[in-house]
Amino acid sequence: MITVGIDSGSATTKGVLVSNGKIVAHTILPTGFDFILAAKKAYIEVLDAAGFDKEDVDHVYSTGYGRKNLTFADKAISEITTHAAGVYDLYPDVKGIIDIGGQDSKVISISKGKVIDFSMNDKCAAGTGKFLEYTSRALEVPIEDLGNLALGSKNPASITSMCTVFAESEVISLRARGFNKEDIAAGLVESIARRVAVMSRQLGLQENVAFVGGVAKNTGIRAGLEKELKISLYIPPEPQITGALGAALYGSG
Repeated sequence: MITVGIDSGSATTKGVLVSNGKIVAHTILPTGFDFILAAKKAYIEVLDAAGFDKEDVDHVYSTGYGRKNLTFADKAISEITTHAAGVYDLYPDVKGIIDIGGQDSKVISISKGKVIDFSMNDKCAAGTGKFLEYTSRALEVPIEDLGNLALGSKNPASITSMCTVFAESEVISLRARGFNKEDIAAGLVESIARRVAVMSRQLGLQENVAFVGGVAKNTGIRAGLEKELKISLYIPPEPQITGALGAALYGSG
């Protein structure tokens, strides 16, 4: 049984090919303007990486932001469901998931891979990859360096604005007042960690929590969340593909 999961996200598109329940190949691409084209490209890339043709694939399942528009998929599945299934496959003892993506953040309570409850922030970019993108630009720091920069702070700045536009202005103001980049970066990281930690506590997540999504690669956010929640987080080797993995696993059994 060979299945492919395509996670059509707002910022990145992920593809995972599974054979008999095991990951054979995966790919991560920028979504860009045309998310359907990105999804088709991810499908081709993951097939090429695995050495298969379309005729070899039994089923294709879509998830994520653009899932309902991927007409080549057999079924569209909620990303809440697929993240739960994907994370459970990697960590069977997980009870909760924090997923911070490009445009939204989600906290999911699960039991044996099934969703119990969830909370989502999709009305505001605060606490998402987009928030980090805008504020790192204001700091003139590559977004991939922001986390390590924050870890070097000894006196984090206070970031009060959670709106992305106002936070960007606040970063500029803090720079003008003489705050160094490390302390501003640490303030940004702490503001996101606090916001997501509140969502996590509302769902009662206390142990065995996985952190997924592109922002999970940010060492500063990870450290901030672990400090706020007072736990160690599970971080998958590739935290961006759990949704696509869960989609592929939907039909692998």
